[in-house]
Amino acid sequence: MNRVLTIAASDSGGGAGIQADIKTITVLGGYAMSALTAVTAQNTVGVRGIHALPAAFVLAQIDAVMSDIGATAVKTGMLLNAEIIAAVAEALQRYGVLRLVVDPVMVSTSGHSLIEDEALEVLRARLLPLAALVTPNMAEAEQLALRPVKSVDDMRQAAEAIHAMGPAAVLVKGGHLAGDCVDVLFDGRTHHFFEGPRIDTPHTHGTGCTLSAAIATLLGRGLELHAAVEGAKHYLTCALRSACRLGSGCGPVQHAAGLERSAQLYQCATALEAAFSSLQQAGIGRLIPEIQSNMGYAVSGACAVEDVVAFPGRIIRLHGGIVRVASPAAGASRHIAKIILTAMRADSACRSAMNIAYSPDIVERCRELGYSVGEFDRNQEPSDVKQREGSTLEWGTGDVISRMGRVPDIIFDRGDIGKEPVCRVLGCDPADVAEKIIRIAQERS
Repeated sequence: MNRVLTIAASDSGGGAGIQADIKTITVLGGYAMSALTAVTAQNTVGVRGIHALPAAFVLAQIDAVMSDIGATAVKTGMLLNAEIIAAVAEALQRYGVLRLVVDPVMVSTSGHSLIEDEALEVLRARLLPLAALVTPNMAEAEQLALRPVKSVDDMRQAAEAIHAMGPAAVLVKGGHLAGDCVDVLFDGRTHHFFEGPRIDTPHTHGTGCTLSAAIATLLGRGLELHAAVEGAKHYLTCALRSACRLGSGCGPVQHAAGLERSAQLYQCATALEAAFSSLQQAGIGRLIPEIQSNMGYAVSGACAVEDVVAFPGRIIRLHGGIVRVASPAAGASRHIAKIILTAMRADSACRSAMNIAYSPDIVERCRELGYSVGEFDRNQEPSDVKQREGSTLEWGTGDVISRMGRVPDIIFDRGDIGKEPVCRVLGCDPADVAEKIIRIAQERS
């Protein structure tokens, strides 16, 4: 079993420290153990007080765990003073810990100092040389490297300077950069740049603890460093997207987001299967276009193609009926996902869509049924959009929604050279979409 020991402080608000570490380790499949270095009184607004535990008792906790259960990986968080750092370093060296992630916690999100000034030199001299990875943010990198860190190039130089203090690798986190986030990993030979979009949320409490705990857990599972960092960043991105709006200050990330997402993806797949069965029984094959069809269903709060479940290989017309090539899967259709994601930006409840054939009769039938119908013209598509692969449907969907002021039931286009005309049926879920399509397919009474 992957046993991960976290040596850090308690956060009474539950968003950072030991609490964040244990949640992260558990969600990622590890067995979490802890050695507390301090107890804090804090919430989403700030730190009200810190009570450091005696260094001897911190050491006693580590000895109790390591002498009996052992650890495949260890991470450290807030260590507060020189005595605790020295005790932790001595113990980790004595037990020969190889997968050690050091998160050099120095200042809380609210600006409260979390390490005594005289402890910095002990951190540099005693603990950093034992680390497989050190994970400072830009402000912490400045204090460790004793140089300004304001840009990606500064981060690269700071990573080299910190690496010279003895750790095997350094990850300087760029969460405080303007624009998109860039993290810089230096392993002594190569710089790796991890780039990603900034998640628009003020609720970032515990991000550093969460990332370092995730990296330690993935290293404990046997992943190489680059893969562990990449996997941990993906986990943190999911946690940030679902960040908790708790309290009146900076709320915590949602450590269980991955579990919730997995459950939602399963629910989406189940709903798609049920809707497909309904369509199959209704015999809607004549509504499948030449390019074939697909139906998608997005998780709540979806913001990427991977958040939309669809049918790999599409839904195919066969002898007047329909068949599917494979069971629903996340990220299976970029085209249908683009339509749904664009619709969700205007109406978060509109999470499903399916493309069907176009004809004037089909559009007339939709209007007879009282469905709202919108059209976009591919000839009006801006040239810069047309040059970007896969952007037409996003633009066309957005164009219709913008002009109509809402998400309609049906969006169609009349095609272009080499492009088949198609209708898209939108709804809140696959059952809603399937019901509309079945009614469209029925003969006029």
